[in-house]
Amino acid sequence: MPTVLFAAPLLSENASRMVTAIASLPGVRLGVVSTDPQERAPEAVRRAIAAHWRVDDVLDPGQLAWAVESLADRLGRPDRLFGAYEQLQVPLAEVRERLGIAGLPSEAARNFRDKARMKDVLRAAGVPVARHRLAETVADADAFVREVGFPVVVKPPAGAGSVATFRADDASSLAHALEAAPPSGGNPVLVEEFVTGDEHSLETISIDGRQVWHSLTHYYPTPLEVVRNPWIQWCVVLPREVDEPRYDDAKAVGDRALQALGMTTGLTHMEWFRRRDGSVAVSEIAARPPGAQITTLVSRATDTDFVRSWAEVMVFGTFAPPARKYAAGIAFLRAQGPQGGRIRAVHGLERVRHDVKELVVDAQLPTLGAEARPTYEGDGWILVRHPETQVVVEALRDVVSNVRVELA
Repeated sequence: MPTVLFAAPLLSENASRMVTAIASLPGVRLGVVSTDPQERAPEAVRRAIAAHWRVDDVLDPGQLAWAVESLADRLGRPDRLFGAYEQLQVPLAEVRERLGIAGLPSEAARNFRDKARMKDVLRAAGVPVARHRLAETVADADAFVREVGFPVVVKPPAGAGSVATFRADDASSLAHALEAAPPSGGNPVLVEEFVTGDEHSLETISIDGRQVWHSLTHYYPTPLEVVRNPWIQWCVVLPREVDEPRYDDAKAVGDRALQALGMTTGLTHMEWFRRRDGSVAVSEIAARPPGAQITTLVSRATDTDFVRSWAEVMVFGTFAPPARKYAAGIAFLRAQGPQGGRIRAVHGLERVRHDVKELVVDAQLPTLGAEARPTYEGDGWILVRHPETQVVVEALRDVVSNVRVELA
């Protein structure tokens, strides 16, 4: 009977889904570490937890180790310790090594977490990545721009999900980005060349350092454009044809990248570009489940619970690749109107074609009266699926063309 410890800052909807999936595995005793008190979780989630330990800061390795040791006194020595939050991956790895728990080594976790270090490792391994520089001063950033030219991207070296990421097209916008995130010796910024092309993701399951499964998505438009323009309603498409030869080069690059970074067992999320000349360039890779509802897309495309499949990988190191029955896609609905406003109406649902409505398998519509969410997933979403990828693409286009969320 394995003892499994799962760590998360908040007992959010996503974290609760993961807790439920882990607890459903045969014979698992589950302990949870979080900053949230256990009472914040839904009753069904609380019932799934054998023991809980609250800490003030789950990202602090000392507090995390204290919680793990305290839960071990109640449940027995833990066999697994993991979480899905990207900022937790290094603290988790450090605590695993300190307490002798199997899992991704701390050096590999740092390779994934520190984006400048990641790109250095990938470039040394011959993996195509954007040119970059870790800038401790404005002068460092200016010197890099003189080498590569505009546009460039400015972001924190340990960022996640395009948060605090800026595109600078000229000296003025570069200055604005560096004012928003002033670089220093103790807090540098990552400046990299802006890669043009179509952006995708590549999800991979690895077991003992070997890839055993992959999936991929297309972003319409790129996440950076979505962050820069909060009014854009955007889409993610998971095609059914993920094994076609046109993706072989991206899969090969992904495999080389994971080997270079030191991936062992788990799920990774790689963002990559298809440049205008047809070549592949890696943006970054995370050793965690993807966001943007991609796990839900995989679940609907395969008629499985992909979160539970990820839990099986993390706990038992086993994975049964599912058949891909459908293409799937999601349209994110984002409110438009005065800053700080609340959602007054959702327009255009009635104009969505009847045949498109028949493809909808999941939806989370915006809540009237709610404040607009300042995230790239926006205020709601509609998920569709169909055996043909082009039908999914056209359905999503119909949704984002017709549905509008109004703020007042």
